[in-house]
Amino acid sequence: MRLRALLETDALGLRLLGGEEELDRTVRGVMTTDLRDPSRYLSGGELVLTGLAWRHSAEDSEPFVRILAGAGVAGLAAGEAEWGAVPKDLVTACERHRLPLFTVNEDVAFATITEYVVRQVSGERAGDLAAVVDRHRRLMTSGPAGGGPEVVLDLLGSDLDLRAWVLSPTGRRIAGAGASLSPARAAALAGEHLAATRAGRHSPYRTTVEGTAYSLFPVRNVGRGTTPTAFRDVRETVLSDWLLVVEADAGDWPAARLDLLQGVTQLIAVERDRRDAARTVRRRLAQEVLELVQTGAAPAEIAARLRVAAPVLLPGLGTAPHWQVVVARVEWARNGTGTAGNGTAGAGGTAGTGSTGSTASTTGAGAALAEGGPVAQALLEEILVDPAWTGAGTGAGAGADASDRIAVAHTGDEAIALVPLPSVSAGPPAVPEAAGEASPGADSGAEKPLDTPAADPGIHADALLAAVRNPLSAGLADDGRLTLGVSAAVHSAEGLRGALEEARHARRVAAARPGRVCAAGHHELASHVLLLPFVPDDVRRAFTARLLDPLRDYDRRHRAELIPTLEAFLDCDGSWTRCAARLHLHVNTLRYRVGRIEQLTGRDLARLEDKLDFFLALRMS
Repeated sequence: MRLRALLETDALGLRLLGGEEELDRTVRGVMTTDLRDPSRYLSGGELVLTGLAWRHSAEDSEPFVRILAGAGVAGLAAGEAEWGAVPKDLVTACERHRLPLFTVNEDVAFATITEYVVRQVSGERAGDLAAVVDRHRRLMTSGPAGGGPEVVLDLLGSDLDLRAWVLSPTGRRIAGAGASLSPARAAALAGEHLAATRAGRHSPYRTTVEGTAYSLFPVRNVGRGTTPTAFRDVRETVLSDWLLVVEADAGDWPAARLDLLQGVTQLIAVERDRRDAARTVRRRLAQEVLELVQTGAAPAEIAARLRVAAPVLLPGLGTAPHWQVVVARVEWARNGTGTAGNGTAGAGGTAGTGSTGSTASTTGAGAALAEGGPVAQALLEEILVDPAWTGAGTGAGAGADASDRIAVAHTGDEAIALVPLPSVSAGPPAVPEAAGEASPGADSGAEKPLDTPAADPGIHADALLAAVRNPLSAGLADDGRLTLGVSAAVHSAEGLRGALEEARHARRVAAARPGRVCAAGHHELASHVLLLPFVPDDVRRAFTARLLDPLRDYDRRHRAELIPTLEAFLDCDGSWTRCAARLHLHVNTLRYRVGRIEQLTGRDLARLEDKLDFFLALRMS
């Protein structure tokens, strides 16, 4: 805004004392000061407001005005409350340095002038920035020019003093200006965004996290589908769409500023489309490898396809990597907001059932069920580039180009990721990939996955789950469920089929657990745990009730702690001394409790069969 505009607003109570020829100066901000030397706080273009408390004598005016003029301020406005009228020496100094001088009526607060100037300058900056955003959007739409989202987020910071970030649904930082968000805060914001989207709230979503106000703008991206956003089930995109986070409360923003931020989200959507297009080749490679593995193709044929995939997924790597398989399944309750279940899912089954109802996030109670495969594919691509589950050194996600190191296919409602691991320091020697040959005396069976922690530096199910469970649970709301299974690493084409089956088995184990987001890894498949998900629910209940209900009833009546004692006794492999030490009991007290357990159940904890039955009952309960 121009200085001249201040005189045209009667409510500001300003009167010009000198510098009429300089009234076309641009005002870029406002500052109130009574310091004798405020130069360290001036950057140029400010309207300086002062109550003249710095002036003790006529000699003080000249150095004060000289400092302001040297800093390039737009003008000076002096209040009348301190001296009754602006001193002549100040008027003379301003004339000498050609600095416009105003007097402020004592009935007008400096805060009134400050608020007016800030509002006008902010609106003009928003208009200028809107033009920049529009130019960048056109450039990005037509080609890779424009600088991407980072440039516009930097402009939001420099011109509107808005700190902003682009996050994935899991809270992974995609772009941002200024200081980084902590992982916990980013995950909390992502969860708030997903919950608000599922609830059908009008954007921007306003929230407060750890005492700081934020506004969340969804990045609507219709480029990935053929159906307009208004007619799509929100469940098709909610788990994979990005969001723009602005550190401010947009509740009282004018329409022009809200339109500007919507323009920024459109620009970011263009970048998202470009990244999705770049994933097309990796998706196709994963689909080809998956089809070969599932149809039982020869290891040599699979190895040839892997040699094609390796340079694409790991550019510059001279040797074929180890591989890991991750399987994901997203399941939605049918016809509304039913519980997506804690029940058992079989090989192709659905974990749980849904009740009828309606939800704001769907197109109605009778809406068709959202297709799970593409949703799981896009979600798995986001999850597997999240740095939260990788180590600082190696791993599929390490490095700046982590998003280029995965390939995800989907079949039906299942998404399958082929994750290369650049190096594995331990494990058996690699089988020649070219033909999958073995020496005449070697074992001709399929390669075993590397199942020791030292030989498995890649993805771990528990770390993967910890990184995504909280935010994604909000997006799944009360009608969705995500289950993940992670294989061990394999070092040749022969191992991929086993790794795929291993990941699928692990996902079924995860599906048998309670919770909206569950994951299981290959380490959990080496025992009875692999069999438990396939035991029917009624059999589970009858088996556990027969063995454990008598103990629970006794514990309720007598507070005898027989169940904890049984668990500790089995964990200590039946060792009386170790179990007594763990429970801080005398051995005779422990023998009494075990005897009571045997009396109530008719079992003998000296027999292996009875120990195994108790162990399984505790696990299934």
